[in-house]
Amino acid sequence: MEKTTVIKGKEQRQVLFRLLSYTKPHLKTIILAFVLLLVTTVGDILGPILIKIFIDDYLSPRNLVFEPIFALGAAFIGIQILNVLVSYFQLLKFQEIALKIIQQLRVDVFSKVQALGLKYFDKTPAGSIVSRVTNDTEAIKDMFVSVLVTFIQGAFLIIGIFIAMFILNVKLALFCLVILPLLLLIMRAYRKYSSIFYQDLRERLSQLNAKLSESLQGMAIIQVFRQEKRLRKEFADINDQHYQAGMRNIKIDGLLLRPAIDLVYVFAIILILSFFGITSFNSPIEIGVLYAFISYLDRFFEPVNNMMQRLSMYQQAIVAASRVFKVMDETELAPAQELNENRSISAGEIEFRNVSFSYDHKRDVLKNISFTAKPGETVALVGHTGSGKSSIINLMMRFYEFERGEILIDGQSIKSYAKDELRIKMGLVLQDPFIFFGTIKDNIRLHNQNMTDKEIEAAAQFVQSHLFIEKLVDGYDHQVVERGSTFSSGQRQLLAFARTIAANPKILVLDEATANIDTETEEAIQLALAKMRKGRTTIAIAHRLSTIQDAELILVLHQGEIVERGNHQELLAKRGLYHKMYLLQNGLEDRVEDVVG
Repeated sequence: MEKTTVIKGKEQRQVLFRLLSYTKPHLKTIILAFVLLLVTTVGDILGPILIKIFIDDYLSPRNLVFEPIFALGAAFIGIQILNVLVSYFQLLKFQEIALKIIQQLRVDVFSKVQALGLKYFDKTPAGSIVSRVTNDTEAIKDMFVSVLVTFIQGAFLIIGIFIAMFILNVKLALFCLVILPLLLLIMRAYRKYSSIFYQDLRERLSQLNAKLSESLQGMAIIQVFRQEKRLRKEFADINDQHYQAGMRNIKIDGLLLRPAIDLVYVFAIILILSFFGITSFNSPIEIGVLYAFISYLDRFFEPVNNMMQRLSMYQQAIVAASRVFKVMDETELAPAQELNENRSISAGEIEFRNVSFSYDHKRDVLKNISFTAKPGETVALVGHTGSGKSSIINLMMRFYEFERGEILIDGQSIKSYAKDELRIKMGLVLQDPFIFFGTIKDNIRLHNQNMTDKEIEAAAQFVQSHLFIEKLVDGYDHQVVERGSTFSSGQRQLLAFARTIAANPKILVLDEATANIDTETEEAIQLALAKMRKGRTTIAIAHRLSTIQDAELILVLHQGEIVERGNHQELLAKRGLYHKMYLLQNGLEDRVEDVVG
């Protein structure tokens, strides 16, 4: 579960300024939007002044002259129509800026997620990351679309209203300034407490997404082991915590937003009416000025109420932005390369020299691993679960950084090759291959537009996957659902083989690549693998020893160390751990054959 942290005032300002830095590319559009906003603000302020002139100069003294009254009316209507048109374009521009900013922010955070190392994903739930990229950026969008526009427009209008008030009556305008400290105190109190509650709310939402994502991915296991009741309870507990956090937000919104502002508004009305009541004993009341002040007060509190209502969105956005920026500031990056752009992998010789590695910097999962895989040779890694086989592949594929020992390819440090060179020259097939949504053709090509349809078909034929593909209704254009769930494990594995062969790698890495394939398919795959290995260096993890008996070198790992090495016959002759594993597997197979017989 993610730990709830409180964002302090200084941190909130830093997050806000960082968000505002995204407005720099849109400076011209922002200036235009501000000019339009200024025009609408002037229009809002001029309306009450025109009505004040009509009341004090024409209505009260009964000076009902048609031409000036008509001119005032026409000016008032013209200003309102112009305001509507300008407001439309002004809001359109602000919305356009906001959407472009969020578009860029989402691209930035998505790009950062792709640049993170696998170590980050080991400790962070997938649902939490999804929540950052989707829900949190959506909350930020609301701030740019609604909050900033409302705050800027409100600030313009409040300044304009006070200027107009001072023009009409300096003393009364000074009295009205008393309400500003009260409003600032309410805003400060709201910001202080709501930031705590909104942070908690966003964390609970992230936990809901993480639990939902985990449940969807493991639905088959949940149903098989009858874990529905437990998962429902866990989800209900998190959902209840989300509800409680939401209620705390609602309570503070209900107290400090509209009700508190309405109370200040009533106080301001009493202040104005008292002022005019007291001054009426010494001089006549200017009804137009009274109307203008009441109208301005209404117009003053309208943006204040809007700003207070949007303050909740602002707090949500700041909390959401801090979570997004936390991902963007993550230092657990994928291992960096000491680039040598001209260096390329030609022969594909792999050498490990005294490599030791720990995931948590406490316990070594690999201890002084040394071996050489020569071009065209197959090196097989065998051992019990947790012996370090996958860790060797993870380091060789540069998924994790290592600090002790050296890994060399063609005599050069693996760190000295550009990452693109490593990815192009290495082909990886996992035990549980990932199939993308799209067509079979897209999954083999992986959107490499230089690869022709003939090359795709040739790769499929090479690994024996063409046989089942051509039986599909649309053949290579068959639509694959998410993760290829409509295909069997063996079919998904064959597609992964075709994808790897189509890329024509120099180094082949097989992580239990034949584990999910039936015996009939395995025989075809073994023939394909024999062809694939020619001219390629192959590193293969295998539990079934029958699949790697022809390997030039077999490394037997135990608790992170190489305890035996040699070919199949040599290791059997040693009568060590490999020999025990071989007898165990043969014994199990014999018993299975007896049962079947």
